[in-house]
Amino acid sequence: MRPLVSINLLTYNAEKYIKSCLNSVFSQAYPELEILIIDNASTDGTVEYLKKLPKRQNLKIVFNKKNVGFAAGHNQGIRKSGGEFVLCLNQDVILENGFVREAVEIFKKDRKIASVQGKLLRWNLGLSTIIDTTGLVIFKNRRIINREQGQIDQGQFENREEIFGADGAAPVYRREALEDVKIKEEYFDEDFFCYKEDVDLAWRLRLRGWKAIYQPKSVAWHARTAGDSAAKGYLSIVRERLKINKFGKFHAFKNQRLMQLKNEQPLLLIKHLPWFLPKEIISWVYVLLFEKYTWKAMKELFKLTPNAWRKRKIIMAKKKVGVKEIEKWFE
Repeated sequence: MRPLVSINLLTYNAEKYIKSCLNSVFSQAYPELEILIIDNASTDGTVEYLKKLPKRQNLKIVFNKKNVGFAAGHNQGIRKSGGEFVLCLNQDVILENGFVREAVEIFKKDRKIASVQGKLLRWNLGLSTIIDTTGLVIFKNRRIINREQGQIDQGQFENREEIFGADGAAPVYRREALEDVKIKEEYFDEDFFCYKEDVDLAWRLRLRGWKAIYQPKSVAWHARTAGDSAAKGYLSIVRERLKINKFGKFHAFKNQRLMQLKNEQPLLLIKHLPWFLPKEIISWVYVLLFEKYTWKAMKELFKLTPNAWRKRKIIMAKKKVGVKEIEKWFE
């Protein structure tokens, strides 16, 4: 018997994408599916579109009265769903019809696989062959990027391999792993609201000894709205940062520091100070000089630090792997 897979689709003002996204969900070549749509108080035509959907036995729709954010919205979906595996889906993603089926095949190979990352290509005015992401990469300076982003897919990314973690656009998780790392009923950290909650979860899973696998046979297309995370050099990084809206910059700055506070192992951070410290100094100076509107992120960061420290104590008390195992994932 095939295991049940829950597809949890979180929407917020998704009118531009929702039809294409749902068509791809309903077309999955995997019969054991439950589909849960959670709308975060959309103000465009999303709610009206969802209310007109034909009834399906395996479809449930929840309408939130306010936008609770990416983290809390997906936590809500995980708690309300019952699949052995959970696909946390962005509204701006189109799945190839074998996406779920191929992901499930990977989970069967090893009980310690917590997440599966598909091959995501860019969806801009049409389906492209440009890589959006093949998973998360973390560097010694603690910068996080999407693997292979911006490269043209010419068949060179067809090898299944272990990666640091799955990107948040269309990750498939083993429920057992999510339950293993949750803190006070939170799988994604709700203090993050949105941005980098996927990296935080990937890091926590690693600390507990779980694995993440890239599955090139699970193909999807993603209309990413943030800048190119794979930009190289400080000037290129600044140019890409200018493409991110103020809301995104606020949460990204705050959440990067909250994530590190929760998950860092002191000996490893000290070892990586020659890479981390210059980058961190430049980040703070840049925000102080050129992003006055991001200053409030600093205030929010300090406000949330005590709660992050409490979560850190739980994470460190439960971790199963040491510095040597984690260090190999920092490039």
